[in-house]
Amino acid sequence: MQVLHDAPLAPLTTFRLGGPARRLVTATTDAEVVEAVRAADRAGEPLLLLGGGSNLVIGDKGFDGTALRIATTGFELRDGVLELAAGEVWTDAVARTVGLGLAGIEFLAGIPGSAGATPVQNVGAYGQEVSATVTEVTAYDRRLGGTVAIPGAECGFAYRHSRFKADPERYVVLRVRFALEDAGGLSTPVKYAEVARALGVEQGERVPLATARDTVLALRAGKGMVLDPDDHDTWSAGSFFTNPILDAAAHAAFLDRVRDRLGPDTAPPAYPAGDGHVKTSAAWLIDRAGFTKGWGAGPARISTKHTLALTNRGDATTEDLLALAREVRDGVRAAFGVELVNEPVMVGVEL
Repeated sequence: MQVLHDAPLAPLTTFRLGGPARRLVTATTDAEVVEAVRAADRAGEPLLLLGGGSNLVIGDKGFDGTALRIATTGFELRDGVLELAAGEVWTDAVARTVGLGLAGIEFLAGIPGSAGATPVQNVGAYGQEVSATVTEVTAYDRRLGGTVAIPGAECGFAYRHSRFKADPERYVVLRVRFALEDAGGLSTPVKYAEVARALGVEQGERVPLATARDTVLALRAGKGMVLDPDDHDTWSAGSFFTNPILDAAAHAAFLDRVRDRLGPDTAPPAYPAGDGHVKTSAAWLIDRAGFTKGWGAGPARISTKHTLALTNRGDATTEDLLALAREVRDGVRAAFGVELVNEPVMVGVEL
């Protein structure tokens, strides 16, 4: 276990923003993770969990407590069930499962971060979510003071949500199990229209696993969603806002605002979201509210490749980023009456 004091956190995040931690602990085993958490709890000091740093916005003043960097490793496959240590690099794990001919997470290729973060956020993209394959999460329960195994059905998964996100002070994910499918080297059925078009197939068809992964990586790279230290469009947290989910009344009011602003024939994206709710596109809202690719005059700007990504152009501060995020959020609300919600976790700041 490595312990550093007054340690910079910005290099550990994909935004490359934020001040130092009073104490930075790097744990490489589950036992070290638990030991560090218990030590922080005994001392009554704040605890910040760090994996790949791809979903964090840390304040410029830093973190006055213990930042715990989970750097555990472990990739074990048995009878189609994959167990990953929380610190495993997610993109590497996806590549390995594709190489082994197992389907279930191939459309999640290129998503930055660690395996332990995937159930917390119920990570998803291009028609797949980890909730479809997670069978069990092993976590340290700070309330009970011990390790627990939580079945996938009890993880409270919803759109970009889980019981771990709902109670972030309670659980520290240690390991995640995924049930994968041997479909003879083929992917799960293609669900996402954009991917189907790129592949030249119909939705519902299967394609070779490597083809599915490579296609998703190309789509993500075209949007600046694959990490590249030389490309400031990737100095981001990916999608900064979640796609809004509207009930029937809110959706009707939204459509009225859209037609008043953009004309009676305008049809915004709409996807069924259960219980009479409709999900629409945050990227569409941002663009139609006037915040186009590359928008902004300061060191924090919208990506030149995708309107849903807010980026650090190299010398931004967290306050620069938040000012941009607030402007976009407020502009969308004024234009369409829809409140955008940030996807990254805020540390020491708020939107």
